[in-house]
Amino acid sequence: MRVFGKSRWRRASVAGLVTVATAALLPAATGPAAAAGDGHVPARYTEQRLDWHTCDGAPSLDCATMSVPRDWHHPADGPDISVSVSRHRAADPAARRGVLMMAAGGPGGQGLLRPADFAKRSPTVAAAYDIVSFDQRGLPRSTPLACQTRAEFDAFFGDDSRDRSPSAVRGVVQRSRQLARSCQERGGGLAPYLTTDQTVRDMDLFRALLGARKFAYYGPSYAGMIGAYYATEFPHRVDRLVLDSTVAFDGTWESFLMDQPRSFQRRFERDFLPWLAARDATYHYGRTAAAVEAKWEARRRALRDRPAVLDDGRRVTPNRLDFGTSQALYNAARGFAPLATALAALDHWDTAAPAERGAAKEVFGDYLSPEFLAEYTAVTCNDTPWSHDMDRWVRRTATYTATYPLVGARALAFAATCAAWPASRAPRVRVTGKGLPTTLMLGSLHDPAIYYEGVLRSHRALRGSRLVTVAGGDHGQYQNHNPCVDALVDRYLLTGAAPAKDIGCPAPGPG
Repeated sequence: MRVFGKSRWRRASVAGLVTVATAALLPAATGPAAAAGDGHVPARYTEQRLDWHTCDGAPSLDCATMSVPRDWHHPADGPDISVSVSRHRAADPAARRGVLMMAAGGPGGQGLLRPADFAKRSPTVAAAYDIVSFDQRGLPRSTPLACQTRAEFDAFFGDDSRDRSPSAVRGVVQRSRQLARSCQERGGGLAPYLTTDQTVRDMDLFRALLGARKFAYYGPSYAGMIGAYYATEFPHRVDRLVLDSTVAFDGTWESFLMDQPRSFQRRFERDFLPWLAARDATYHYGRTAAAVEAKWEARRRALRDRPAVLDDGRRVTPNRLDFGTSQALYNAARGFAPLATALAALDHWDTAAPAERGAAKEVFGDYLSPEFLAEYTAVTCNDTPWSHDMDRWVRRTATYTATYPLVGARALAFAATCAAWPASRAPRVRVTGKGLPTTLMLGSLHDPAIYYEGVLRSHRALRGSRLVTVAGGDHGQYQNHNPCVDALVDRYLLTGAAPAKDIGCPAPGPG
């Protein structure tokens, strides 16, 4: 039965499918302060000075605001927008070897204050580099993209994404179409220009204003994709490149959406369920993985009829159970025990102790934010083409709901949003590794957020890269209490020495 007619949104234009091998539109000039495309960019960008000041909430960092064109491909058109930037100065100026740039994942994560924590976790690297980062265009401390009110955001995912009744499916699609419209209508014209391609050009202007001819780069998750795009468009500006648990950059965001439910389900079934079963004496959730899963599913069904009410009034619905569980899977040592405590508390919610209720609030309370969802939506819908056939999406996501229910059930909301998004003119970037130094890539076998098979595809696409595979399933390998990984990355960043071939590392303990 047809639920929706084919969308009339037109597909991406031919101009949006052009492969970018180098920064042909914006060739880099000579000299350490040469900005990306200085021959095309007005001097008000390339000659600005960053007014550094101590960052609010991070006294070890300097912060500044950088003006950038709204559209790097037509930099003289449209209003200026701002990007907030930060730096942590090298702890040993005499041994300083340059700049290490980093970014946040997501899309939607905030990177401005991350150099402070990075420096604490890797003091030898922080002694040798100025560590710099930024909040990407569209985020609150840069020029923000406004799409939803808090009430609209809270309603976006609904209470139970597994409900595939015709009325429920229509509700998901209607809310998704409203999100796509709201980003265009409330975004002040910014929404079309939130792309990975635009972000890497912001980065290159930042590099130029720092006076650096080249920089090293560390990027986890989506920030790994940012690094791969930058290295493709500006290979002569890359000194060393570390891509950690990176979003696959050999395909499209549509293929990423289809891959991710498999990886979350694999992490849940192969790592978390056996972990909890082995601790039945503590959490009383079942002695086998099958028993644990059956009890988790029973709790989910019960929450549909009677949500648990947190102390702040928020309700733990089936979707909140899914969200809290999936977020806890990112890191075993930090996530598994809090999730188990929160699940156990739901079994006796009316008599749960304050500490148990507090744990449940931490695990099941917040999920993303309107600001995160706005950035995520714009980047993923703009970067690469999407199918606009809504009937096909309803069928595909029904299959994913049944097969990979933990996060497959919410895939329709994201797919329907991008299916309703106006056609994008963002250039397609094909990452090859041409002109780059040896790149160090990191990945784990059961990473929930990043399908490991996608990491392998990206590794093959990035010629000359070396892959470090971690036996566990955490998302983000560097600075994760794994001496094997940390030693390899530190050595690479400090000396340039990469492993001679692909290599494996054991997983850190789950605690």
